[in-house]
Amino acid sequence: MKNISENYPKFLSQASGLKPESKELKVRFYYRWLKPTVNDEVAGVNGPAAVGSRAKPILIAILSLLALCAGAQNHVFVETESFTEKGGWVIDQQSFVVMGSSYIMAHGMGRPVKDAATTVKFPKTGKYKMWVRTKDWAPFPKGPGKFEISIDGQKVNQVFGSSGSDVWKWYDGGEVNIRGTQAKLSMKDLTGFNGRCDAILFTDDLKFTPPNELEALGAFRRKLLNLTEKPVDAGRFDMVVVGGGVAGTCAAISAARQGLKVALIQDRPVLGGNNSSEIRVHLMGDTDKNYYPKLGRIVREMDNGDPGNGNADAKEYGDARKIAVVKAEPNISLFLNTFVNKVEKESDIITAVVGRDIATNQETRFSGSFFSDCTGDGTLGYLAGAEFRMGRESKAETGESLAAEKADDFTLGTSNLWASLDRDTVSSFPETPWAMQFSDEYHIDEAKADWQWETGFGNFNTITEAEKIRDHNLRAIYGNWSYLKKNKPAKYAKKELAWVAYIGGKRESRRIIGDHILNQMDIQEGKLYPDGSVTATWTIDLHFPDPKNSKYFEGQEFFAGTKHIKVAPYTIPYRCLYSKNIQNLFMAGRNISTTHVAFGSTRVMRTCGMMGEVVGFAAALANKYKTSPRGVYTDHLPELTAILKGETLAPQPE
Repeated sequence: MKNISENYPKFLSQASGLKPESKELKVRFYYRWLKPTVNDEVAGVNGPAAVGSRAKPILIAILSLLALCAGAQNHVFVETESFTEKGGWVIDQQSFVVMGSSYIMAHGMGRPVKDAATTVKFPKTGKYKMWVRTKDWAPFPKGPGKFEISIDGQKVNQVFGSSGSDVWKWYDGGEVNIRGTQAKLSMKDLTGFNGRCDAILFTDDLKFTPPNELEALGAFRRKLLNLTEKPVDAGRFDMVVVGGGVAGTCAAISAARQGLKVALIQDRPVLGGNNSSEIRVHLMGDTDKNYYPKLGRIVREMDNGDPGNGNADAKEYGDARKIAVVKAEPNISLFLNTFVNKVEKESDIITAVVGRDIATNQETRFSGSFFSDCTGDGTLGYLAGAEFRMGRESKAETGESLAAEKADDFTLGTSNLWASLDRDTVSSFPETPWAMQFSDEYHIDEAKADWQWETGFGNFNTITEAEKIRDHNLRAIYGNWSYLKKNKPAKYAKKELAWVAYIGGKRESRRIIGDHILNQMDIQEGKLYPDGSVTATWTIDLHFPDPKNSKYFEGQEFFAGTKHIKVAPYTIPYRCLYSKNIQNLFMAGRNISTTHVAFGSTRVMRTCGMMGEVVGFAAALANKYKTSPRGVYTDHLPELTAILKGETLAPQPE
């Protein structure tokens, strides 16, 4: 006992030092310190006389040490997107804005995918409670997203993903015995129908329940992932482009070729957005009817021809081509798989953005002089406090004949395209009682999708309910395909689903307000403003639910109709390409400053790409003259126009 008393500081040091850390997992320990009091009159240790002189420090040491050991709470938090082996599971980041995280999903189109696995380090052996954060994505009454978890090859005695609840939450996986300081964790897909898992938690506090409320969960997640520490510094850039679709990629290339140091940040592993192999929408709009012949050259470099919508061959969409063009630019630093979720500002000026890697969760900070929101959703502008609109304006507000009678939340929808291919042998497809149900009276007799497969139309918010929209589309695709395989064997017996998009191709969400809001009259009257820049040619193409689809799926429409209203080539003012109230924010793509009606024409990708080209030129001028995007319009418009015309002006005063 004397040795314990003498070595009391050493015992405390050893106890409080139990904070192992792993590069693969961030582990946190929480200690509850107790301050025991010992009465000098306590008897039983060498008699009353010994208590005051020796027993008190000895007992304090023992009780303190026991308190430390008993009070330590060990959490091992595993983000599934960080699994070292994804197997056939895919990373889905589309709901990052509402979940604060990515997750992995078993997208097998009805065939179970290969297991995902990783090695997890534990601070000690022993008993842990396991929690699994998941949901039942199609609870009608129970969905098909079932999966199992194994630890060192030992299957946990519970199946996840078919609870009947479509709410993301923690599910109790029971107690598990960890026999070593590391263990192999694996996830087995049981159906191939989009089972999903956000995170797995192990805790040695068997009474602990992790938080489900999003704010508390976000703080819990950040703490356990050690995301409160300083992000990696990517450096300072002249131009930071957020969003690597056609618009953003063209903006980055255009600015880089003007000599600016550019960061191009994209939240997926490929560039091109809706024109990538993940979504497979073909490019529309003309680049050869420009008032300004210099515009469209970069778009043509991105253009891989016209494979149509939903082509089964991923290579037709030119992912490698887009990456190669960007990587050939010495002034561009490309950051793929990075979701920008924070903005730093000084007054109405953006100073930096922070992005998180969708797989590793590493955070990176990008500071810059100018920023361009090419996210489509207007994410950067929203985070920065830019003025924006979402939905339809009223006729009374805009004076447009095509506007709604009353303003509302109606937006064009999101598509998940798909395709089948002919095979040599007959194949079957599982029954889908959880999917949308079709009949001889109503089904869609097609071997592949086109643009009409679309969900939204004000029934769902295209930003905050992106996951629900995608899942609704999947229920329609799988339900219809199951019907065709079973009821039309002459046509479909030897056809097999070859590809289904799990990333939604969005049309409409936020529109950031600029110094000019393009409207129907600007388009149809062909108004040529002094700052007219991009020449647009696409019709006013506003989608609505297909009437027959509405008849059979009222309120759950997934198939669209449209009425094309032809327009003569017209120009989009440069003032639509920068924010009204954030001084150094450009935008290009479908989130520029238009009304809902005008958006129906400006939203196609070749047109959006030319917007990016203009933004790159304007950013170079803003950088040259140390002015704002608005300053380019007010003070340097002739020079911008000359650049668009391919002319060279005499040097201007700087």
